[in-house]
Amino acid sequence: MFNFTPLLGAHSSSAASQSLLELDGGVKVLVDVGWDEHFTVDKLKALERHIPSLSIILLTHATTSHLGAFAHCCKNFPLFTQIPIYATTPVISLGRTLLQDVYSSTPLASSIISADSLADSSFASGSDPVDSTLQLLLTPPTTEDIAAYFALIHPLKYSQPHEPLPSSFSPPLNGLKITAYNAGHTLGGTIWHLQHGMESIVYAVDWNQVRENVLSGAAWLDASGGGAEVIEQLRKPTALICSSRGAGKDSLTGGRRRRDDLLLDTIRATIAKGGTVLIPTDTSARVLELAYLLEHAWRKEHTDGSDESPFKSARLYLASKNVGATMRYARSMLEWMDENMVKELEAIEAATTSIKQHKRNDSKQMGKGDIKSAGNAAGPFDFKHLRLLERKKQVDTIVAAKGARVILASDSSLEWGFSKEILHQIANDTSNLIILTESYGNLDDVDEDQKSLGALLWSWYQERRDGVALELGADGQNLEQVHTGGRQLQTHTAERVALQGKELLVYQQYLATQRRLQNPMPLGNSSSLETSADAVDETSSTSSSSSEESDPERQGKALNTSAAVANLNRNKTGLTKETLGVNVLLRQPGVYDYDVRGKKGREQMFPFVSKRRRADDFGELIRPDEYLRAEERDEVDGHDMRDDGLNKKGRLGQKRKWGDTGLQNINGSNGPGSASKRRQQRPNITDTNGTANGDLLQNGLHDPDLDDLSDDPGSEPDEVMNGPSKVVTRPQSVEAHLKIAFVDFAGLHDQRSLSMLIPLIQPRKLILVSGTVSETAVLANECRQKLVPASSESVDGAQNSVLTPSNGQMVDASVDTNAWTVKLSNALVKRLRWQNVRGLGIVTLMGHLGAMPVDDQEYADNSSKKRQKLLKEEIQEDDAQKPPAEAKLQQTAPMLDVLPASMAAATRSVAQPLHVGDLRLADLRKILQSAGHTADFRGEGTLLVDGLVAVRKSATGRIEVEGGGLGLPEYPVRSPERSFYAVKRRIYEGLAVIAGG
Repeated sequence: MFNFTPLLGAHSSSAASQSLLELDGGVKVLVDVGWDEHFTVDKLKALERHIPSLSIILLTHATTSHLGAFAHCCKNFPLFTQIPIYATTPVISLGRTLLQDVYSSTPLASSIISADSLADSSFASGSDPVDSTLQLLLTPPTTEDIAAYFALIHPLKYSQPHEPLPSSFSPPLNGLKITAYNAGHTLGGTIWHLQHGMESIVYAVDWNQVRENVLSGAAWLDASGGGAEVIEQLRKPTALICSSRGAGKDSLTGGRRRRDDLLLDTIRATIAKGGTVLIPTDTSARVLELAYLLEHAWRKEHTDGSDESPFKSARLYLASKNVGATMRYARSMLEWMDENMVKELEAIEAATTSIKQHKRNDSKQMGKGDIKSAGNAAGPFDFKHLRLLERKKQVDTIVAAKGARVILASDSSLEWGFSKEILHQIANDTSNLIILTESYGNLDDVDEDQKSLGALLWSWYQERRDGVALELGADGQNLEQVHTGGRQLQTHTAERVALQGKELLVYQQYLATQRRLQNPMPLGNSSSLETSADAVDETSSTSSSSSEESDPERQGKALNTSAAVANLNRNKTGLTKETLGVNVLLRQPGVYDYDVRGKKGREQMFPFVSKRRRADDFGELIRPDEYLRAEERDEVDGHDMRDDGLNKKGRLGQKRKWGDTGLQNINGSNGPGSASKRRQQRPNITDTNGTANGDLLQNGLHDPDLDDLSDDPGSEPDEVMNGPSKVVTRPQSVEAHLKIAFVDFAGLHDQRSLSMLIPLIQPRKLILVSGTVSETAVLANECRQKLVPASSESVDGAQNSVLTPSNGQMVDASVDTNAWTVKLSNALVKRLRWQNVRGLGIVTLMGHLGAMPVDDQEYADNSSKKRQKLLKEEIQEDDAQKPPAEAKLQQTAPMLDVLPASMAAATRSVAQPLHVGDLRLADLRKILQSAGHTADFRGEGTLLVDGLVAVRKSATGRIEVEGGGLGLPEYPVRSPERSFYAVKRRIYEGLAVIAGG
């Protein structure tokens, strides 16, 4: 059984993705906890209902649309952190930096409390009605909280099957296996394969088959087989869940190289006129591809370009509040990238080693130019020209400065981050340009209020109401830039404001209502229920009495009380002295006395907590976190977060660095001048050009515009207001005169990739999600024609093979399979003749199925004969007490035995030989050429041998061999019979020909 329910992303222009997979036995798998740029809590209600029944959670990409709600769920849904979560290491690391950037950039990520919840809390408390326009915010998770949440995720590697552990409230997984494969869209992006019994499910949402500069293509095709076949693990699944985004998008002629040249030519045309180019992008996914391309383009222009190149005078920036951590993680995860990244790093290391060797030997074989170029070499993400900006003052400074510049800024939706602020400042200049890197599809059905700022600019780009400016590219082709024509760009700016007066009272009433909803038990009534300490202690103490002799009512009270105490532990404000009993001496600080008069049982004694060491049959259990390598730890600013690393910094007895007074200001830093002192004490190591190495290789060239901010004591990272707050939204209007261009850097599959790969995968059921209504309908109609041949299935079967559910709609994607388990007799096993086909053992057998008594079966293990004898005696005793019919049913089992001689003679004439295996024409061509034959491909799927014999392979895998008497003049003269039979012989050698008799 397999049921699928899309919670978000189906039949929608929103890229947010949440999917629920329900397997046999009540196993529920949640894939992705995505959110959109509006961060609306109402879109998570469906997910919240399913959390108590989830078994595991899988994450696919480190983008907002795939894990944007992860921190919100961990903080506001208590059971969420008890569910095992699995993802690849890059998704964990980059997802952490993404959400830290989101919560520090926009207050909307903290989630607005709904007006209905505030009204319910005011009604329950008997206070005045709440103003419906009041937008209170939930308390956002801190940077340390986000790091702790991501530390709960179990890291996986590609192509390694793993048996996950279920949650404590989940049924057994019954052998569920999950395997991660490269998706190609983002670093660490995953195509998940789930194997559960007879169900083989492939979850592939947002993948890219095209190889890029940083990322390799999706792992659909088998590279060892020439890339013409899907790998065995992903081929012919019972269900394929695939995204339909990009189904109406045509691939760009020229591929990746043409796309890169188009972006650079568009930038060159603007910076040559002294304008500013804004490229909105995400924080941790596609930004790696853009940053790598632009950095290497600037390196090439500074090294090989002419003196008049506009790239030499233009500045390059990357603005995001946590981009430094993102690039630091990227430098440590080159093995997850394309193999060219590793080769580039190895070449740099080899050149550096060669320089050191020549300097040591004082050799003159290398020229000064070679030493200079090798000494200036930097790694793939060691930036020499790209300057990282993480503070708002830095961004305001570089935008206000004069000169040409290119700014990469988060986020691509333009709803939050530095990209929105920069757009407001450069929109009124006609020489400036904004380059959209993602398409938003057809937005005709989307309301204007629901469109993001990026979607609004995309609609302007498609309308082209005010004309198009054409610029000449380096290859002579025209580059289109759409004029905005002075339109009014209406935006809204959200700010976080602290609560005061009545607003703070409303917020406290809301928190009290939430505590009552989570803890419905009235624990303060001592007459109706014993104190929690007495009940819990009595249940935890060991007793020699059996479970039948215990009091069921006392057990129920203890279970209810312990559950209530567990719920109260989440809210320390709800713990009262009456609830804790004598345990108040341990739980509440500053309490040293407890009145035991009139108490009974354990309430009369001082509480003692015995810490039990967890152990099993092999010894005491250890903490795996203590044995992790440095690169495997979850760190924030260099501090390990798995064991409260940031809190250890100021503890008594901890060592401090030389010159560190230990006095911290309100920002948490060691005095205002500590950063500048460390910069002054750092040795100044220069390369052959005289520029400082070290941080400059990781944060671009020296920028005089930012000199005033580097030593400013107030230029610390922007802080996020903690505590009760509300959001105030102010409308803004700016007159737009800049131009709009579009270069597709989304890194997603297009119509050609979908139409080519889905028929090769050959899924029995195809489920389309994550796309608009039109994109889903177009792809569904095309797949129904390609996946189901008209001769083999009816029209209804073709319709049921491709499913297009909407949000919240559950579809049954189960496939009818009939499987039986039979035993083979020893006589039949001895006659089996195995054949090897590509590493697989294949055998054909024909036997007689009958019911064999269990007592007459022979077992190969001689050591178990005595045990079988004892079991046989017990069975006989049980059979003596049971009715004869029931005993007879338990003594028989289906068994396949050798055919009798009379039946074997009758079946030998009807049995036909079987050909097992898959023959590839490319392999057949190599075999024939090695045997002295000429073999060339003529047309699609046709192999011509010796100019006489044509071998064709149809879409269903059928091999057709045709031979003629006249050959082509360019081929040597051969006998038709010789060539024809040679081809057939090679074909049979590549298959397992199994005799039917």
